[in-house]
Amino acid sequence: MSDSVALKESDGHICPHQMSFMLDNWFRRLIQHPKKIAGEYIREGDVVLDVGCGPGYFTIDLARMVGETGRVLAIDIQETMLLKVEKKARRHGLLNRIRTHHSRADGIGLDQTVDFILAYYMVHEAPSAPKLLKEFRALLKPNGKILVVEPKMHVSQAAFEVMTAEAQSVGLRVLGYPKGKGGRSVLLGR
Repeated sequence: MSDSVALKESDGHICPHQMSFMLDNWFRRLIQHPKKIAGEYIREGDVVLDVGCGPGYFTIDLARMVGETGRVLAIDIQETMLLKVEKKARRHGLLNRIRTHHSRADGIGLDQTVDFILAYYMVHEAPSAPKLLKEFRALLKPNGKILVVEPKMHVSQAAFEVMTAEAQSVGLRVLGYPKGKGGRSVLLGR
């Protein structure tokens, strides 16, 4: 397996763009509402990184939360997902708050710092969680936060604890284990 942070579409570990309707629908909003999941960590004017944004399920709500002066960086390995985000952002009048970025095979590839990183159901898809978490740390402002949520159906408690220990090994601190986020959750900081 590759040591890269991002996955190739052909790896089969990511949800293909043809299945994006499963990631973005009205039913999901009933059980995993973006504001309930991330709202308490975001302030107006923040720069937010939505890693593995898919079709923009969280991205649009995050853009509303950051307000006119904030920005959302929507990152995905699949260009087709990023096109869906742009189309949706245009439809909602939020394109000026959202920047899409195609993740490289060897890393995220951004050179700016952010206030908040949302990694929802995606760290387990990375071939090297420590490498990904180290890159998160480098992108995070000194008082920034990272919310990692992993699906219980794919990530055991033991695997989640390993990932949390890996986060600590790259210099991240555990700030808490928030409840009600839709899976196994950890809030991290520098």
